[in-house]
Order: sequence, then structure tokens, then C-alpha cells
Amino acid sequence: MARFRGRGAGHPVRVFTRRRARAAARLRRGAERTTDALDARLPVSEGGPLLRKAFPDHWSFLLGELALYSFVVLLLTGVWLTLFFQPSMNEVVYDGSYRSLEGVRMSEAYESTLHISFDVRGGLLIRQLHHWAALVFLAAIGVHLLRVFFTGAFRKPREVNWVIGVTLFLLALAEGFAGYSLPDDLLSGTGLRIAQGIMLSIPVVGTYLSMFAFGAEFPGDDMIPRLYSLHILLLPGLLLALVSLHLILVFHLKHTHWAGRGRTNRNAVGKPMFPQFLASSSGLFFIVFGVLTLLAGVAQINPVWAYGPYRTDHVSTGSQPDWYVGFLEGSLRLVPPWETAVAGHTVMWNVLLPAVILPLALFAVLYAYPFFEKWVTGDDQEHHLCDRPRDKPVRTGLGVAAIVFYGVLLAAGGNDVLAHTFKISLNTLTWVFRIALVVLPPFAFMVTKRVCLALREAELKRLAEGEETGEVRQSVEGGYEESHEPLDAERQYVLRTRELPRRLPPPEHDGGVPRLGRLRATLSSWYYRDRVGDEPESRRGELEP
Repeated sequence: MARFRGRGAGHPVRVFTRRRARAAARLRRGAERTTDALDARLPVSEGGPLLRKAFPDHWSFLLGELALYSFVVLLLTGVWLTLFFQPSMNEVVYDGSYRSLEGVRMSEAYESTLHISFDVRGGLLIRQLHHWAALVFLAAIGVHLLRVFFTGAFRKPREVNWVIGVTLFLLALAEGFAGYSLPDDLLSGTGLRIAQGIMLSIPVVGTYLSMFAFGAEFPGDDMIPRLYSLHILLLPGLLLALVSLHLILVFHLKHTHWAGRGRTNRNAVGKPMFPQFLASSSGLFFIVFGVLTLLAGVAQINPVWAYGPYRTDHVSTGSQPDWYVGFLEGSLRLVPPWETAVAGHTVMWNVLLPAVILPLALFAVLYAYPFFEKWVTGDDQEHHLCDRPRDKPVRTGLGVAAIVFYGVLLAAGGNDVLAHTFKISLNTLTWVFRIALVVLPPFAFMVTKRVCLALREAELKRLAEGEETGEVRQSVEGGYEESHEPLDAERQYVLRTRELPRRLPPPEHDGGVPRLGRLRATLSSWYYRDRVGDEPESRRGELEP
């Protein structure tokens, strides 16, 4: 007779449960012992509050992470490429897999680039992954800076972090140009030739700078080794240091967040760093790595074998630099051939103005803007809530005007390609870009400012009348009226939470009015004189709910 056995002590389910409980207990005791051992040597327990730091979950805050993770990809692929690249300008005769260049004399730098592309397993994939990561890295930094600018996240107490971010962008530009020039192909050599011409345009010291950079008359024998040292040592070291400092300040300061119920200038609302933010951020890293690898596998970029080795008597047709220096190319093409002879020396304004003075002025404006706005507005309060761009029409207009200015220069950098593609006169197209560079930025500023004010006026109307339901009703008098319903509480809170600083009063007429004081009052009035409807002026820094 068969014996029935219930779920007693020897049942497999009970045995498995007890074993799992014992394993969990052992794991817990092991984790405690490990934590105690580490805490005796490292400040592990002190990092508890750090792991609970709140990070906002809005998509716009991921732009900085895109820059960070593309930089990680750059470091990983760059280390791999250094194992095979030869930073030498010694001439060799090519005898590799690419038969079209067989027997051609070239530098060792160019020959090793071909070797990586055709003879090293996975070499072309890594090369293209490195190049795509560089483009995304610079683009992510630029868009991240735009997000910080348009939302006012550069204001107190984050002015230093804004300066660090702009410096990171500047160093990334130099790092990208150095890496772009290393293969010593005809395209990158043309870019180096342009860079040498820019150095020579600097009055008095131009020739000394050129000799110092190239070590001899162009192209010399030292340029590629020097660029290589900058590209793999100095510039990455500075970038790593500034990225680390930037992240330390992000952790130290409260993170900015968008206005909403429960979100003020005195708190930080978001996901805790561990485990929610860490999990989502790790997922973003793998997505970035995967998308860049996909691009490297299917989208060809920088095919140096098609350009050939650099020769000083050759120039590649339709040569275009990477996008991040395209605005410099465009500025060089738009400035007329202005020259001035001073004491027997020729000042080449057509090179000095667009390639030296213009970039210096652009970055000077970027560095100075947070302090300029603080001086103009008299705002000395701490800000942890993000501005909506429409609530700051002057700042938003200035940002859009700068983007349009950059876009015109970027498009002008390819005026020869555009003229050839669309069968347009090159001279006509150049004049169109010159006029657009002067006319379009002010026009973009005025249009953007009007759009911001119109959006704000529409919001105030919705606050007063409610949201349209789409229903039309007929009154007893025979007229028709639209039906409205009040906005939800969250939306009302967001629309009402805004800063409406008061314009600075004009300086006192005590004897003589300082010109700087009059200028400050005028600029303050320009910033804040446009208000929608009967919006009141409040104390500086006060939030209007």
C-alpha cells in the first residue's frame, strides 16, 4: 500500500527554503564583515547620506550624463588605439593591405592609421567608435551648456561650475582638433596648414608661435609627436581633473529641479542616488555605448584612405572639418580680404578677425555672462529652481540669437559644397551669408522674445479662464460661449511659480551720476521692462505663487 507523505520536515520545498534562508544569512554576515573591514580603513559609513542624494529624473538632466559616458568611451577606445598608432613623421613606403596606396611614400603616422584600419582585427570599428564618441562628446557638452543657460542653472551658487563647463568645452575642442590631425592624411594636413596660417596672422609674435608649435618651417618633423603628447597626456589629464571637480561640485551643491508642488529653492526632489539613479544611469551608459558602437559599425566616418597622405603641394577639394570647428571655417570664408600695413608690417584682418579675435570674444562672453546678468539684475539670491525659458524672454532671446549666429557661420563653412550642390554662384552665396550674419541674430532675438511673451500671456489667460474643453454652448439670449474648466492644481502651481524681479532704480542724482550706474540701470530696465498684462514687480528673488 502506497504511503502518503505530506509537506513535513523532509519535503523538498521546505529543504530548499531552509537552504535559501541559511545562504541569505551567510551572505548578510559576509556583507557585514566586509563593510566593517572596509569601514575600519575607508570612510564607508560616512558615505551613507551621499548614497541617498536626490537626483531629478527629468530627461533634460541626462545631457550631462551623455557627455560623461561618451567621454568614458573615448578613454577606453583611445587607450586601445595608442597600442598601435605610431606618432612619427618619418617617411616610409606603404606595403599593406590597401592596394590602392601600395608603394606610396607616407609618414609612419598615416601608415599606422591604415594598419589599424585594415590589418588589425576590429581596428576600423574602434577607430570609428573613437571618432563618433568625440563628436557626441562635444555635442553633448554644447547642448548641456545650452540647457544650463536657458534654465538659469548658472546662477548663484553655480557660477564656478558654469566656468568649469565652458573650460571643458574649450579643452574638448582642442582635444578633438589634436586627435583629428594625428592621422596626417590630406584632410587633416590641410587643417593644420590653416592653423599655421592663423598663427602667422597674429601681429609681432605670429612667426614665433608657428616655429614654436611646428618646430621648424611647416610642416616640420615634430608636429605629430607634439600633438600626440597633447592628445593622450596633457589634455585628457586636464579634462579628467575638471570633470572630477565638476562632479564634486554637483554633489556638494543642491541639484536644480523644475518647479512643482513640494519643490522649492530650499530642497532637492528626485530619485535617490542608490539604487534608483545608479540603475537608470548605468542603463544609460550601456545605451550610449551600444548606439555609438552601432554608428561605428554602419556609418563610415573619416575614411583617411580615400584622402591619401598629406603633401604640402596638395589640397583636398571640398575639405570640411568636423562640425565643432566648422564655425571657424565659416568665419574665415565670410570676412572680406581686409589688410592694413603698419610700420612695414601687414596686419591680415581677414584671418586675425575671424580666427583669433572672434573665438576669443565668444568664449569671453560665455565666461562672463553669469556675472554680467548678476550685475545687471542685482540678483544675489541662491537659485535651485530651473527657470522656464519663456519666463526670461531677454535671456532666451540672447541665447537663440547666439545659436543663429553660430548656425550661419557653420553653414558658411560649407559654402563651396552648397554652391556646387545647388548650382548657385559662390560669390552670391557668400554675400547672402554675410548679410544673414548681421541681420538674422537680431531678428531671432526679437522673434524669440515676442514668442516668450505671447506664451506667457496665453498661460495667464488659461489661469484666469481655465482650459478650453472644446464644447460650445448657446446662452438663453441666443449667443454662443466656450466652456472652460479649471487647470489642475499641479499645473496651476507650475504656472504661478515664477520670479518677477524688480528693475533696479536709477542712481541718485547726487552731484554727478556715474556712467556705470546709468548703464546698469538702463540694462536692468531692458531686461525686465516687458511684462505680460498686469504682472506685478516683486522683490528680487521672490517667488510669485
